Amino acid sequence: MRKITLNITTSPHVVKGASTNTIMKNVVYALLPAAAFGVYSFGISALLVLLTTTISAVAIEHFLCKISKKATTISDYSAAITGLLLGMCLPPNFPLWMAFMGSAISIGLGKFIFGGLGYNVFNPALVGRAFLQATFPVAITTWYQAFGPDRFYHISSSVLALPFMQPTVDAVSGATPLSAFKFDQVDTQTYDLAMGFINGSIGETGTIFLLLGGLYLAWKQMLNWRIPVSIFITVFIFSGTAYLINDTAFPSPFFTLFSGGLMLGAIFMATDMVASPITSTGVWLYGAIIGILVVTIRLWGGLPEGVMYAILLANAISPHIDNMIRLRVYGTTNKIKPS
Repeated sequence: MRKITLNITTSPHVVKGASTNTIMKNVVYALLPAAAFGVYSFGISALLVLLTTTISAVAIEHFLCKISKKATTISDYSAAITGLLLGMCLPPNFPLWMAFMGSAISIGLGKFIFGGLGYNVFNPALVGRAFLQATFPVAITTWYQAFGPDRFYHISSSVLALPFMQPTVDAVSGATPLSAFKFDQVDTQTYDLAMGFINGSIGETGTIFLLLGGLYLAWKQMLNWRIPVSIFITVFIFSGTAYLINDTAFPSPFFTLFSGGLMLGAIFMATDMVASPITSTGVWLYGAIIGILVVTIRLWGGLPEGVMYAILLANAISPHIDNMIRLRVYGTTNKIKPS
């Protein structure tokens, strides 16, 4: 007779679950279509930026593990995801040496210094993006024209700029829909935004592919769908209200939803499992806070985009959201007893 051994343990009881490597690998799969669309839209310059951030992020994580005498963690795909996400939120003509510095900050300051995967307070890719925004504001807001006829054999001169030298900007460049509306009151058709027929960061224009990637991860139960849904609902209601009040000063809610890095940030960055709340009510509140901050910064801030700052600020208060909305143990109360 076959003997069955039963292990009696305390809760929580994990019945079925995917390993970290499996989850991370699927996130890479979900990101690749949008990244490929970015390369198709902007050409070989965008491909070089994505390769630089991804390879350098993996190499830097391996190097930091070696010098700290830890087992290398590059096989868990988290460094690759960080590098890929960072590259996808950069302009396609971004200098490669700056992209390398962004990867170094993402891995070193955004992840490794906190203890590595599972301990980061902020989304590591956004930490690197924030560093590049503060350090190289001109380069990170200079955009390359999408679907240029020579994009597959011409490398933008700024991409190959020497370190710490002023990059030369190609004559062919264009504003993003957000900056065009913010500074020149030029609107962009929702169809063009949804289909990606616009200028922008490498990974933010493939809206349909980003949504499909999010649906894939939600179907595989590797993404908390409540976070992006909460963000989208909040953004639509808040920006729609502003649009109803003054439709000449503020863009339509569909423009706000499909423009900039909202889809990329809401689906793949705000859902960082470590830096987001764990309670169901908490993630709804967390998403609503991000949505309000995005619209506030975009409509009344000095910058046309606000997704990066909104997610980083929400990451900072994520532990406090969990503490505020912690689950009550049956038979107890959340009230703190006076000592």
